[in-house]
Amino acid sequence: MERAQITRISKFLSLHLRHQPQALGLVLDEGGWVSVEQLLAGAARHGLPLTRAQLDEVVADNDKQRFAFDDSGLRIRAQQGHSVEIDLQLVAAPPPAVLYHGTVAAALPAIRTEGLQKMKRHHVHLSPEEATARRVGQRRGEPVILTIDAAAMQRAGFVFYESGNGVWLVDQVPPQYLQPR
Repeated sequence: MERAQITRISKFLSLHLRHQPQALGLVLDEGGWVSVEQLLAGAARHGLPLTRAQLDEVVADNDKQRFAFDDSGLRIRAQQGHSVEIDLQLVAAPPPAVLYHGTVAAALPAIRTEGLQKMKRHHVHLSPEEATARRVGQRRGEPVILTIDAAAMQRAGFVFYESGNGVWLVDQVPPQYLQPR
């Protein structure tokens, strides 16, 4: 498939596996999983017929590894970023000493006052490397990279989780743990 088609399908999957499963007639289980067969049928009903081979390519090609198949290969879910109620069954883990978050300058006044908030998602998303945070921030304009003192947050009792694709998750990041780069 061409890059544009892969991106279009990835955005479609993100929307429906993270935010609007009901629009395709899908019901995610408590862990966020849905059968591949149901996903493909729902996508076809919604005007996006996909083959299993195309789905496999989109999942394998996604640079952020947003999606995962279960061990059987018969179910799929988004790795994180849900606004619908699910339990990803994540296990708390000690984070790297420093993590990063990409944003844009327009968001900085609110972030300086309130810190990073999960908003409509389950967690704030943090990156273990600056380059990933830069890519995330670029989606909305010129990126601003924030450095998070994750070690100090953990010492203060904040709980971190690492998703299956290496994104670090936390409920919030208060402003005292943030530094613009």
